[in-house]
Amino acid sequence: MRLDEFLTRVRDRGEFHGDDEAEQVATAVLWVIASRIPPQEAAGLARELPAPLDDALRMERGRPETFGRAEFLLRVAQQTGARPRTAEWDAGAVLSTLAEAVPREHVDRLLARLPADCADLFGGPAPTGERTERRPEKGHRDRGDTHDGP
Repeated sequence: MRLDEFLTRVRDRGEFHGDDEAEQVATAVLWVIASRIPPQEAAGLARELPAPLDDALRMERGRPETFGRAEFLLRVAQQTGARPRTAEWDAGAVLSTLAEAVPREHVDRLLARLPADCADLFGGPAPTGERTERRPEKGHRDRGDTHDGP
């Protein structure tokens, strides 16, 4: 999938204001993913993505960390300056697009590495309750000007 197509899908799903915001969020989500999976797996996934999105997966971070859904979303929120509920929406916009953009075997490997309750972020069934149909905090992103990652 080309960069413009990937960003358009993320922008539309995440209800972002433009491609720049969609790219910032996509980079943040991929950056957090890369800290959760082995470097060789991150590199394989990076080969399937267009530049510059692939760079977020190529950063060497050592051994993969183990953390659950709540920590995953907290880290996305920290990277984007959003609230955790908004980070869940953002991650879903990126990961559901990723699931369409890369071969299924990469998605399956990624799902096997992440907590089972993250499957709904890829467009799969939600683990509990119903998935929210509208973006939380619509009308304001509640993003800060600083963050620790990309």
